[in-house]
Amino acid sequence: MVQATPFLLVLFLALGAHGLSVKKCSLTGRWVNDLGSNMTIMTMKSNGDFAGIYYTAVSATTKKIERSPLLGSQHQPYLLKQPTFGFTVHWTFSDSITVFTGQCFVDEDGKEVLKTMWLLRSHADKPIDDWKATLVGYNEFKRLESPMEPGW
Repeated sequence: MVQATPFLLVLFLALGAHGLSVKKCSLTGRWVNDLGSNMTIMTMKSNGDFAGIYYTAVSATTKKIERSPLLGSQHQPYLLKQPTFGFTVHWTFSDSITVFTGQCFVDEDGKEVLKTMWLLRSHADKPIDDWKATLVGYNEFKRLESPMEPGW
């Protein structure tokens, strides 16, 4: 039994080391989602608040799509390696606002991915039209490795 103790200790440490090696996921930078929309998170404050720009690839409006501001917050940025977050996009070209919530993960290949759900609220002219004013969806964002363009 005494000889098994060092073996079990080494085995325990080897298995536990995998959990310690998880890469930290950072929201700052450029991202693209499964629909081709681009998002850039430019600033991250020490309390987890952040700001950026969102450029959607899809829209129901006939107006020209423009870059729109986003504001959000990341939960416990100094504690969690794969943090939860939420942000709001105020669309500058339409009468709607979208809120996203999700989590930043590091996948098996060491690549960062954002798994999100969103609610898009459009303006309703009358209370009877409220039923069709909110849409819900899911997006997955992958990091863009290219440097930020001027103006982003």
